[in-house]
Amino acid sequence: MYTIDDKTYPCCTSVTMRFIGGKWKAVILFHLIDGRKRYNELRKLIPTITERTLSLQLKQLEEDGIIDRQVFTEKPPLMVEYSLTDFGKTLLPVLNEITKWGTEASENSKKIIKKKIS
Repeated sequence: MYTIDDKTYPCCTSVTMRFIGGKWKAVILFHLIDGRKRYNELRKLIPTITERTLSLQLKQLEEDGIIDRQVFTEKPPLMVEYSLTDFGKTLLPVLNEITKWGTEASENSKKIIKKKIS
């Protein structure tokens, strides 16, 4: 048994999913693999996420120490960049395997229809 923020988790898998579970966290992290991204860059890369959801997910990932939020105030306009922390980078093997599985599944499953985003 494991406890995070006063909530109990029965196994290591549930601990992992506590950090990256849900519809959007792994997607956000996938887009940060290549390096820092600004908020609007993430919005463009993930067009189906709402602004509110993106903001909440980024805040949760930051609170969990998975991503770093850096604010630049030296010259207007205010700029905020997000990047993986060293702790967040430990998730790279997991994210790469999830991506690999999704690619293979899209090639092998008749249920998955790949659409091009224009």
